[in-house]
Amino acid sequence: MKINDTQRVNAINPYQRSAEAKSVTNDKKAGRKDEVSISPEAMEMLQANAAQASADAERAQKIQSLKEQVAAGTYKVDAGALADKLLPFLKGTGN
Repeated sequence: MKINDTQRVNAINPYQRSAEAKSVTNDKKAGRKDEVSISPEAMEMLQANAAQASADAERAQKIQSLKEQVAAGTYKVDAGALADKLLPFLKGTGN
């Protein structure tokens, strides 16, 4: 009974073929360049976030101004505007 078959050519180095196949595929991949693209929907979201950030900055500035006026005692409430806003709720319409 033969354990080692000397007639088998492929059995000499079975891993050589897989290494050669990998190097060929790596060479093909080396020619390609990666590319990133942003969808139009994502661009719209980025612009909306930028607009929201600027609105938040304006709001924070207005709040800071109001805080300073209240702290200094110079903030005046417009009684007529406040009454106009409260009147529908006091009448029961709620709007």
